[in-house]
Amino acid sequence: MMNNFSIFVIFGVKDLPLRLVREKEREQYSIAVPSTVQQVVVFSQGRWEKRTGVRVELAEPGNCPIMIGNLTPNKKCISWESWEGGDTWSGDLTLTASVEGASMLNVVPSSVREVQGRRKRGREQDQELSGRGQENVCPNGFLSERVTPRRRVRGSHRGSKAHLFNRSDEEASASLPQSNKAKAPTQTVSTVNPTGRWGQTLSPVDPKTAILIGGQGLRMQFCKDPMWKLCTEDMSWMPAETMAEGPTPEARIGHTATFDPESRRIFIFGGSKNKKWFNDVYILDTQSWRWTMVEAQGKVPPLAYHSCSLFRGELFVLGGVFPCPHPEPDGCSDSVYIFNPEMAIWYKPIVNGDRPAPRSGHSACVVQGKIYIFGGWDTPVCFNDMHALDLGLMEFSAVETSGVPPLPRSWHACALLSASKFLIHGGYNGNNALADAFIFDTVSSSWTMVVNTQLSSVPRAGHSIITMSSSCTQGSLEDGDQEVTSKPPPEMLFMFGGGDNEGSFFSDLETLSVDKLLT
Repeated sequence: MMNNFSIFVIFGVKDLPLRLVREKEREQYSIAVPSTVQQVVVFSQGRWEKRTGVRVELAEPGNCPIMIGNLTPNKKCISWESWEGGDTWSGDLTLTASVEGASMLNVVPSSVREVQGRRKRGREQDQELSGRGQENVCPNGFLSERVTPRRRVRGSHRGSKAHLFNRSDEEASASLPQSNKAKAPTQTVSTVNPTGRWGQTLSPVDPKTAILIGGQGLRMQFCKDPMWKLCTEDMSWMPAETMAEGPTPEARIGHTATFDPESRRIFIFGGSKNKKWFNDVYILDTQSWRWTMVEAQGKVPPLAYHSCSLFRGELFVLGGVFPCPHPEPDGCSDSVYIFNPEMAIWYKPIVNGDRPAPRSGHSACVVQGKIYIFGGWDTPVCFNDMHALDLGLMEFSAVETSGVPPLPRSWHACALLSASKFLIHGGYNGNNALADAFIFDTVSSSWTMVVNTQLSSVPRAGHSIITMSSSCTQGSLEDGDQEVTSKPPPEMLFMFGGGDNEGSFFSDLETLSVDKLLT
């Protein structure tokens, strides 16, 4: 019977569960969270019947949600802790619950009074946040609550059923056992391999070495093992966080890590962490193994899920998402910013031509003096168009392509395969993570679909793909691709991590010959 369905909330491990009571003709209700609360657990009991989900938000009044989760028939318990991600709550919070799939429930705790003045998040504001302005929050929270069959993958980390892209939040939540424990399993750090994650960067720094930085994983926690060194000779990992001296960048996702083969330095820019957004620049010298924080001149906005490409010693930052709130109506950027490491200065160039629409989560690949921009997201639109920025003329142009193009997607992986071809793999289409792969030929402007069971074994988004040769480094993924000159072609492709939007965060490392892809 539908009346047997109930929702409960627990404010802290020492409190008893409070039953959320249905209020007639209402589907949503916001309540104040006691200022002393450090943990929140919400769970359901009984038959779901026609109900498809209960959306639960934890937010400061007037601001974007801090945490959000969705109860579903397959995920009946979610929890948050104030110290997740290293941040603390202000205490001035509201908890909002909304029922989807049936107009039969509005919940309010039977033993907690509503605090006057705290119900500032009503229907109109929720609708606004779920619309175009929602791009302002990290894309862990967009349009998917679809449940598909689970897959087991070697090296994957099973834990929560948290979705990378829940309907509208930066912090997906995790399920708990059906006992009323308020603390779920925490991330276990391995000393042998990186923990499963998405949103990280992987940068090749020499023919035998790549550096992994950042990411988010189990229960959407920022990884407690944020930096690893990969040796491709024996495919071994080594924790590298304590190897480098100097000020280290704060944990983050959606940043870029771009390697300059001439100076042998990695440039870290931007990204986000919960409600924090970054526009800082950190440099890791891979020869001295020392971090430096750059005190740059010029202005660049805080950005995440942008692209960053190296050309003639300068970093070209395109697109990305702004923090919330922001005066821009879309939340996404269509601007180009250039960082000159020698002068330690940001400047905005004059760019002409057919500029691509604002977007984030796109890819950018430097091929023969042009940056090719593909895909991306600007709520509620997902793109599969291609634009090129001529770095000599500083002019954009829309690229007319032939062949069957990839479906619209964002947070896919991109890697340079030769002097004229690059790979697009996986990503998120607004509903599901993807597993397909395509090669784009910049000479013929044509797409070719890749039929390879090793690449298409598991859908994933927010993963890393790099290509490496035996004598030089080559370009990579969302952290930007290096300029192609007379370097020998890459020989091997390496794919790491990502998430499948079904609760899995991967730590597997797949390798594939580039020749197999090209032939």
